[in-house]
Amino acid sequence: MSQLVLHGVGVSFGDRVAVTEVDATVAAGEWLALVGPNGSGKTSLLRAVAGTIPHRGMVQVDGVAVATMSPRRAAAAIAMVPQHRVLPEDMSVLDYTLLGRIPYAGYFGIEGPSDVAAARRALARLDAADLAGRRLGTLSGGERQRVVLARALAQEAGVLLLDEPTTSLDIGHAQQVLDLVDELRVERGIAVIAAIHDLTFAAQYAGRLLLLDAGTVIAQGAPAEVLSEAAIARFSGARVHLMQGPGGEPVVVPRR
Repeated sequence: MSQLVLHGVGVSFGDRVAVTEVDATVAAGEWLALVGPNGSGKTSLLRAVAGTIPHRGMVQVDGVAVATMSPRRAAAAIAMVPQHRVLPEDMSVLDYTLLGRIPYAGYFGIEGPSDVAAARRALARLDAADLAGRRLGTLSGGERQRVVLARALAQEAGVLLLDEPTTSLDIGHAQQVLDLVDELRVERGIAVIAAIHDLTFAAQYAGRLLLLDAGTVIAQGAPAEVLSEAAIARFSGARVHLMQGPGGEPVVVPRR
């Protein structure tokens, strides 16, 4: 179980500010969804939290600054599923999934039986066990997405970052992936931050939303507090009608 805290996290690329100072806390077992139009800074914020790009401010996991952690400890603390990834075409699915076990490998970096078992469990939970022997280059886009997520799950980190996790997935597999993340959030007390374009999915699965526009936090709170027809129109230019789902969550329906 891990708590994630952001203190004044900001990102710039040269003179361009991608993310202004963001403060947020994601408790153990909580799901925070990043929403906003394309170019609003969602991916840059996730990459800053993951430590893959330079940033201002501080990211802490359980009170420890990630910047002070060794690479192995940081990898055991935070796992990220990127939206755009380059996969080695000739690597097997099982070997790729085993890369998520690197933080736990022994002195010589050799995986043990427990690591293989963890990788196979992750694949099975994503309905991808039958892909274990396949080469990555032979997979469809949806299959690749599930394998990338399996690698992150095999990492067994306390914080899980997801950048558009349902990209390339049909609605059934998209629900399966989000359901699994939700189960793990509860079972393991994982702190989840996910950038999600689909506002209905975001409202259904995340306890809180953080709305970004031009790198600035516009609103943060429960889905019903953040999502309104006016706000969606203002920041995305979309014409929508808001309905109420069976759990009381907002359902976003496009209007002609």
